[in-house]
Amino acid sequence: MKLPIPLICLAIMVASSLRADDALASHRQFLNEHCGKCHTGEKPKGGFDLKSLSHLFADADSRRHWLSVMEQIETGEMPPETKPRPPATQVKALTAWIRQTAAQSGDGRVVMRRLNRAEYANTVRDLLGVEVDLADLLPPDTSTNGFDNNAESLHTSSYLMRSYLEAADRVLDEAIVNESKPWQVKKRFHIKDESSVKRPGSVYRFLEDGVAIFAVWESANIRVTMWNFRSPFRGKYRFRISAYGFQSQGKPVKFHVTAGTFKEVTEERLLDYYSVPADKPTEIEFTAQLEPENRIRIIADDLPATPPMVEKVGADKYDGPGLVVQWVDAEGPLMDSWPPASHVALFGDLEQKKMPKEDDPDWREVVSENPLPDAERILRQFARRAFRRPVMEDDIQPILARVRQRLEAGYTFEQAVRVGLKAVLVSPQFLFFHEKGTKEGGKLDDFALASRLSYFLWSSMPDEELFRLAADQKLHQPAVLRQQVERLLKDDKAAAFTREFTGQWLSLRAIDATMPDRTLYPEYDDSLKSAMLKETNLFFNEVLTQDLPLTSFVASDFTFLNERLAKHYGLMEPYQAEMRRLEDKETMGQSDREKPDHSDVSLSPPLLVSLSNRLIKVPLPAGSHRGGVMTMGSVLKVTANGTTTSPVLRGFWVLERILGTPPAKPPVDVEAIEPDIRGATTIREQLAKHRNVEACAGCHKKIDPPGFALESFDVIGGWREHYRSLTNNGERDSQGRRVRPGPPVDPSDVLTDGRRFRDIDEFKQLLLADKDQLARNLAEKLLAYATGAEPTPLDRPQIESIIQRTRENENGFRSLIHEIVQSALFQTK
Repeated sequence: MKLPIPLICLAIMVASSLRADDALASHRQFLNEHCGKCHTGEKPKGGFDLKSLSHLFADADSRRHWLSVMEQIETGEMPPETKPRPPATQVKALTAWIRQTAAQSGDGRVVMRRLNRAEYANTVRDLLGVEVDLADLLPPDTSTNGFDNNAESLHTSSYLMRSYLEAADRVLDEAIVNESKPWQVKKRFHIKDESSVKRPGSVYRFLEDGVAIFAVWESANIRVTMWNFRSPFRGKYRFRISAYGFQSQGKPVKFHVTAGTFKEVTEERLLDYYSVPADKPTEIEFTAQLEPENRIRIIADDLPATPPMVEKVGADKYDGPGLVVQWVDAEGPLMDSWPPASHVALFGDLEQKKMPKEDDPDWREVVSENPLPDAERILRQFARRAFRRPVMEDDIQPILARVRQRLEAGYTFEQAVRVGLKAVLVSPQFLFFHEKGTKEGGKLDDFALASRLSYFLWSSMPDEELFRLAADQKLHQPAVLRQQVERLLKDDKAAAFTREFTGQWLSLRAIDATMPDRTLYPEYDDSLKSAMLKETNLFFNEVLTQDLPLTSFVASDFTFLNERLAKHYGLMEPYQAEMRRLEDKETMGQSDREKPDHSDVSLSPPLLVSLSNRLIKVPLPAGSHRGGVMTMGSVLKVTANGTTTSPVLRGFWVLERILGTPPAKPPVDVEAIEPDIRGATTIREQLAKHRNVEACAGCHKKIDPPGFALESFDVIGGWREHYRSLTNNGERDSQGRRVRPGPPVDPSDVLTDGRRFRDIDEFKQLLLADKDQLARNLAEKLLAYATGAEPTPLDRPQIESIIQRTRENENGFRSLIHEIVQSALFQTK
């Protein structure tokens, strides 16, 4: 007798379920025997209870718990060294069962996720050809495991959807023009004519060719504000400032430029820092995106005098250094064509007609003799690029129906089309990644792969070349994919990869989370902070561009410095030697292509930008203690608070960000370290006593050593041999600071494997002994950033394969990125 097929299937399912239950029961017995003593009861160690292990592997949280168990047992972390080791055969059987069961559950590594704030802004920029500030509309995204594009943390709410509606209106307002071509400013403004320099008892001296500024006092509004200039419209403006150092003993003078309405402090934003040579009028050129009614300010930096000091002797008699500003050229808004490219990209050559409104008699709108066909053509073209794939009828028909309703209700053609465009911009097809997989093991289709690649390296949508390759189904070809990675990395938009990845991997986004104590660290300011961040980004870009070894991130023989940062690091001698070499080349009239690549130097006659405030690549001398990212000021700043350093914070950062071996979270009932705990006087003594707490000892053996290695650097990344303390009697040191040397710094310690180091240099060498772990960590970080999902223990074999292939290419960073993109982990859901 033949059984019906449904009954056969049911029988198979029941039998499979019984076998699974038997396996689960067998493995639970193993866990209870070897782990139950510590991980059951009212207070299980590490907050992990064996009862939390469910048989429902399809549940993401349950699967994550099982994979954590597998990782702990497979690596030998558990059971602890002091406990009996379970038989290897049983360990192998348990980990194989977990791996197999987890692999058969779930629906791919990456769940559907939305665009994060940076990706949204970049996408509307490339989709519509406009740059619009949306920071006030879209809230910052939360971070998971260091990255804010993680699918699990990118939640959606009714508030966020309202924000998307407002953002869509704003970007469409910017992309579509409804007025005649705006008039442009193109004028030279002489500083002598500015009211901001005409004040009694002034710190300004009027010269034949300009105005000398001897002191700045921002709180008293003593700075040069260009009141005679204002931006009439939103857009990009080009500025040229002619200035030079005055009475500065041959040394360059620095200044920075800000922009805003200056009605409120929050409406002023930094544009950049500049430097000009002494006695040699120099033109600085830059472009800036301005809002209507914006002005600019020129603020001299590092001048020794205060306004009262200058006013006491009189600006005409003052003999100290100053900055002479001669004039400012302003031009803008800059336009290549009218209507702008953003408008033409949407409406093509459709005519605009004047349609006066009560509040705007010059209002113009796009018109059409064939409204429905034209609207459909516009929206299909727009939706294809916005959805980043071919448009299905189910996608477009509801949008077209809405446009048709508006036209029938008497809306103008442009108004109706705007409704459709806005519908596209708030559609889930635009806001979310719909990564469709093929039947071949969840492999991404070509359009999904194009998006994954472009958002990895550009944080933005694919361009037409990627769309074309996806349509031709060529993108999965290894040679084509390798070619596209190279093309994307060479594009200017790849700056987003450097900015976004370093900002999150190295925590650089937290640079302003704390402010160094002004009394202890008066030398810290925005100029130094800016140089620190540029150093890290330029260094990262150099390692990427030159395919330098991954070990460069731990130890390198070069970095990027300007004069301010060189002084801070105590590296003026090698910096000045490199400066002389560059200046000699400039004097000899060598071409730009002969200058060193990948520096922040721009020399384009006739506009000569002084090198002294630009970061250049500088070889590091032996014994500099610098090299690699751990000893960069930006990293040392974000791993400290404003007053003190903590080996715990820095040690955790090294374990998590550089080694990829973060310790477990501290027990909830263990208090944080407080200063002078039980009579301790140094952080080392505090931590030594903290290690006596049994619940803390295991983790602190891992965390503290890398933290102590970095104790030779203060909260702003300066080298120290003693902790910095305040003076009690108001005395000042040679640099005018009210500080004195405190207790000596001891950067030595011992790693968990018994290897000892005396300082940061020896610690770096110990890290370099395990190059594979450095590569493994960076591969995992890149995969998490590239796919929006953190790798799991199931992915370890593929990660090891990536590391092996990268090792064959001398562990180059660019080679690692190629191997990531070629991997199945990148190309599957």
